[in-house]
Amino acid sequence: MLNRKELDPEESARAAFGARLRRLREERGLTQDELAVQMGCSGSHISAVETGRRSPTRRFSVSADRALGTGDLFERQGRAVWNPAILEGFPEFVAREVKAAEIRIFELGIIPGLLQTPEYAAAITMGAVRRGAITEQQAEERLSLLARRQASLERTPPPLVFVVLDESCIRRPVGGPAVMDAQLDRLYAFAERPSTVLQVAPYDLGERRAFDLPVHLVTLPDRTQFAYAESAQQGRLERDARFVQPLLTAYHQLQAEALSQVASVAVIEQARKGTL
Repeated sequence: MLNRKELDPEESARAAFGARLRRLREERGLTQDELAVQMGCSGSHISAVETGRRSPTRRFSVSADRALGTGDLFERQGRAVWNPAILEGFPEFVAREVKAAEIRIFELGIIPGLLQTPEYAAAITMGAVRRGAITEQQAEERLSLLARRQASLERTPPPLVFVVLDESCIRRPVGGPAVMDAQLDRLYAFAERPSTVLQVAPYDLGERRAFDLPVHLVTLPDRTQFAYAESAQQGRLERDARFVQPLLTAYHQLQAEALSQVASVAVIEQARKGTL
């Protein structure tokens, strides 16, 4: 078939749903139009879901289960799309992050995931569970994905990782004193790696701080560059160089304004001793 778009199920919950729908439809020898008749929708609707251009609704998922005889398979899988543990766009970003030659991160409020200890990550995630923002199962999904991301840093050769932490990251207590002490120790260890740079953007940077939201930038071995940024409810992966390049420029400006790594480690040490 010409111009057939294949989805990577690892990229997002929507992609996984679409890829499975196509596979099971084809296994049963049905065209998109034939399945659409059984589901009470249009063939173009089936196509849009199978290619990730449209998200499946609860009604669509139940209809797919009924038409394909899959019990509640699609209804259960659809929940990851309706109420995702991970923001849209982030799995696609991670698929590139784990292959990146260079990673640049700016974070506000919390230590970025790649640098978190298991205890710190668990405290952050369980806080979301207690607030009702995610379920315990979704918390497990988040922690599992984080573990895979952290493991990718150990590949050979390792990626170059540049991290700028807003001062709020090291001043905000998470999980109690023991968890925070271990987390700050992890930052020391990270700063000592030959392939990393760790800097702190102090509060007195004021309006000179380049970003007001967390930003992740990755450069692949072929020098292709991507940017990922998110708010509380939405994530966006940016592929267009016209928009990625200004973010890289702003990141370099932020690095120039932030404390040096030596000065940053000294600030973290002050926080470790409770003198900050």
